[in-house]
Amino acid sequence: MHMRTALMVLLIAATAHAHPSVSVVIDSRGNVYYSDLAQVWRVAPGGAKTVVVPNVHTHELYLDAQDNLYGEHLWYEGDATKKWGHYFWRRTAAGSIERIMPAHEPFKNEDDVSFVRDRAGNQYWADRKSNAIMKRTPAGQKSVLARGKFNDVRFMTATPEGVIYFVDTLDLLRVTPDGRMSVFARGVSTKNLIELGPAHHQIQGLWTDRAGNVYAADNKNNVVKRIARDGTITIIARSALPWSVNGGTFAPNGDLWLLESAMYEARVRRIAR
Repeated sequence: MHMRTALMVLLIAATAHAHPSVSVVIDSRGNVYYSDLAQVWRVAPGGAKTVVVPNVHTHELYLDAQDNLYGEHLWYEGDATKKWGHYFWRRTAAGSIERIMPAHEPFKNEDDVSFVRDRAGNQYWADRKSNAIMKRTPAGQKSVLARGKFNDVRFMTATPEGVIYFVDTLDLLRVTPDGRMSVFARGVSTKNLIELGPAHHQIQGLWTDRAGNVYAADNKNNVVKRIARDGTITIIARSALPWSVNGGTFAPNGDLWLLESAMYEARVRRIAR
């Protein structure tokens, strides 16, 4: 097997079981934030890099309208207990960091914070046990937005208007604010020729643009794919080994910021409009 191909196979196998951070966000002043799973970095408009939230293992980030930054901290206690710990934090625009939820066992608490939010502050998540896409208002009212027979719901994003897109295995599904669900695109990533485990994280970060296109970090194929409103899929960017693509977002001027990882490192890369 060619060395490049062998390396790609190993990367695919690792992706099936774990994933890096998938979020990159930009505040109103043009600062870019991302996580390398050990801390959260800020890249200033001039290019200076600073750690702004130290000692946190966070996979997703969220910025509200006031430039408050939200994330999580997840840790494994060890093989003695085989338990995980979890809490949520907030960094204010002024720079102070505080916990917004006490430490608890993760993956079981339906009242956990979701970083998938629309402009109004509604939160969205998947209840895999009941095959439901859930919604929580800023006042705390929970409801079922949509139900369906899902295979493996993974990453999700929301438009400012409250349209939800989420990955179900290798497909992309769409839910409108009135609860109508449909398949937006099938086969956003490709199936493995050899079964290397579940395809949990082949498709990672999701984001949208103002025109209604959806973008997916196809980690397995190391490309960014644009899914147009008619379902057409186009490759718009590629990452070069050893770097792999995990997520992205658009700046107000149309520049694309990609989040990439390589082993235990992470970086953001700007692609001019």
